Amino acid sequence: MPGGFVTCAERRHTMGESREEKKVTVETNENTHYEYADFGMEEIRELLGKGQYTRLRQVIQELNDADIADYMEDMEEEEVIKIFRILPKDMAADVFSFLEIDRQQSIITSLSDKDAARIIDNMMSDDAKELMEEMPANVVKRLIANTSPDTRQAINHLMRYPEDSAGSIMTVEYVDLKENQTVGEAIERIRKVGLDSETINICYVLDNKRTLVGTVALRYLLISDSDAVIGDMMHRNVVSLHTLMDQEEVARQFRKYEFTAMPVVDNEDRLVGIITMDDVVDILEEETTEDIEKMAALMPSDKPYLKMSVFDAYKKRIPWLLLLMISATFTGSIITSFESELSRYVVLTAFIPMLMDTGGNAGGQASAIIIRGISLDEIEFGDWLVVVWKEIRTAVLCGLTLSVCNFARLMIFDHVSMQVALVVCLTLLMAVIVAKVVGSTLPMLAKKIGLDPAVMASPFITTIVDAISLLIYFRVAELVLGI
Repeated sequence: MPGGFVTCAERRHTMGESREEKKVTVETNENTHYEYADFGMEEIRELLGKGQYTRLRQVIQELNDADIADYMEDMEEEEVIKIFRILPKDMAADVFSFLEIDRQQSIITSLSDKDAARIIDNMMSDDAKELMEEMPANVVKRLIANTSPDTRQAINHLMRYPEDSAGSIMTVEYVDLKENQTVGEAIERIRKVGLDSETINICYVLDNKRTLVGTVALRYLLISDSDAVIGDMMHRNVVSLHTLMDQEEVARQFRKYEFTAMPVVDNEDRLVGIITMDDVVDILEEETTEDIEKMAALMPSDKPYLKMSVFDAYKKRIPWLLLLMISATFTGSIITSFESELSRYVVLTAFIPMLMDTGGNAGGQASAIIIRGISLDEIEFGDWLVVVWKEIRTAVLCGLTLSVCNFARLMIFDHVSMQVALVVCLTLLMAVIVAKVVGSTLPMLAKKIGLDPAVMASPFITTIVDAISLLIYFRVAELVLGI
């Protein structure tokens, strides 16, 4: 892309030239040479320690923003502050956005108000807003007071929207054009505002009421005649997102249309911001992490594991453990109620763990597949009959295979009676069928009533299936063994 059209934000999102394509050599006072390919944290620290700030600034500007942020994560705070003070303001903001949120907080609170405001003013509005949400209220007040009016307005604008909505994750830095502008005028506007925009690859065409009426790609502007009118060449069938759309749905829309950026509109179809692919990557990571935690019976948390205290880990885990422990008492009650029958056929006790584990595993398999299908919009509640019928047939095949193998093991290795083997294997078949049905229907039911399907994952389903498997086991034993 020609010079003048590559923005600071785009440099941030594209990972730069490869290390094989671009090398930089720095000569220190001791004639020590560093090549870009080998330049790392120790070399940065050496230049810092020797006070060679000019040389450090020259070299560090050639490094990738994400790599610089990685180095800073392992540096002392004093070293990090020095680097931020020698970086160009645009680059400092880009590097800052790659740091972990707790590292950002410590840096911002250590900088002077002027230096902190300089970084925030040069951040994308969505990144700045995310930082403000994590800071203490008194610090936010101080920071906001020192930022520019435009930055202050953008952050306050984004904070109005509900958490995890499209409006809360969008950025307000974009290029907007008018229908009656010529291509030449449009390019002049891009030159004027493009440097501060999240992306200039797609420009958004607005009418006098700021209603979104079309889009035009930069590449078409560059190859079109300068006298051509934007309204004649723009794409009018615009796919947009609503400010209150949930961020999961935002990710689905990006997946469906395969766009790198999408506009966000309000109730009157006025353009209020855009969401770019890097935001969607963050959404996917956040939602996937949340689902994994729920499926593992954990309370969701936005703290990395190594940054989490023992008490934080305790708070995440204990609620579900208590609930599952209490629900598991039903299993004990079932065993107690059949205590007399078990005393007559003590051998039946030995197979209880195997039956419960197999049923729980079968239910967990079904729930994982269905939860994933729901999250990808492949399965809806209206498909429940198709899903249940498929899971029943799958369960019969799985159950028969397990039962036949288990029957052979019981007869050859355990030397139990034919009747006991029959009880165990019939129970195994029915437990797998029940587990598959329960594991496939509960996530769909949860979605229907407005709960997160991930809640109905392995630990919860296993507890239910355990109880049902025991009831089946003892009823089959009563019928076959006459106890």
